[in-house]
Amino acid sequence: MRRVTYPRWRRAVSAARRRLVTGDRERGANPVELAVVMPLILVLLFASLQVAAVFLARATALNAAQSGVNAERRYNASDGAGTASAKQFLSTSGSWLLGWDKAGGPSCVTSEVDVTCTVTGRSLSVVPGVDFEIGQTAHGPVERVTAP
Repeated sequence: MRRVTYPRWRRAVSAARRRLVTGDRERGANPVELAVVMPLILVLLFASLQVAAVFLARATALNAAQSGVNAERRYNASDGAGTASAKQFLSTSGSWLLGWDKAGGPSCVTSEVDVTCTVTGRSLSVVPGVDFEIGQTAHGPVERVTAP
């Protein structure tokens, strides 16, 4: 008895036909899984972007406050040098910190021995309606001549 052999393509077609006829129970499961998981992925993505925006706003406010302290603590510094330096820093640093110019902007308080500068504002909102109040304070000694 002679054995009949079929070409390879015919065997592949036959196997595919059997698979389609018997039915694959997991057919179409990937789009459903993606539809379930995608909102969670998007929430995590936007939340991470919002956290990054908050940290950038905090860093901007702290750098502006430090700039103000450095300008105000110099020996014989003019009145308002720290506030002017902090405002100049904030105006050139971009829009990571919003609303810093409202309510008078940065404030610097000088005593005989130290300087304290405070910068407040709001973070940039990546998620609509979600922004955070940012406030950073820097502190430093005033340069002065002392007796040996």
